[in-house]
Amino acid sequence: MPTGVAIRDVREQLFAAAERVLLRDGPSGLTSRAVTTEANCAKGVMHRHFEDFDAFLAAFVLDRIDRMAPRAAALRDAAGTGTVAGNLTDALTALFESVAVAIVALVTFRDELRARLRKTWPAGVPVLTEAAVMIASYLSAERELGRITADADVEMLAPMLIGTGHLLFADRKGSPPEAGAVLRMVTAVIAGVAQDSQP
Repeated sequence: MPTGVAIRDVREQLFAAAERVLLRDGPSGLTSRAVTTEANCAKGVMHRHFEDFDAFLAAFVLDRIDRMAPRAAALRDAAGTGTVAGNLTDALTALFESVAVAIVALVTFRDELRARLRKTWPAGVPVLTEAAVMIASYLSAERELGRITADADVEMLAPMLIGTGHLLFADRKGSPPEAGAVLRMVTAVIAGVAQDSQP
């Protein structure tokens, strides 16, 4: 791209490019050169907006976490509709078919990125921690509606669902699990607390 040509929404253009590279090439392929090439812009563009590449990656991860807010609101609004297992299956599938699994690998792969994220995100892997909060909030709503037992420990169930879901989806090169496999996993995890009669 010629110097002096303004790029509209440069941050989003770079973040979208980073997501494509991460999904296609994995964490080891995600370099500043790969991102700017994918975004079709000069390498200097990134450095005008971010202190360094790890600062860019931290902003990218936090941006993708912020995008989970509408999904969390939609899941909570689904409380009382459909089945608990069905709603959780849909939510986990949407979460893990997104860039979330790749971000977990990226955070694990880059020590400096983890260190930067720790400044604003003191515990856990950001995407998975936020997903667990989303699931726990939904389960709390279902508990209030009586669709899961009153003594259900939603703070423990949520990470169990996220962790098991991550194991199902974690093979980036393989095909994603079938919906039936995700539903069976969810049904098994919530079997002791589910009150709705359908799977």
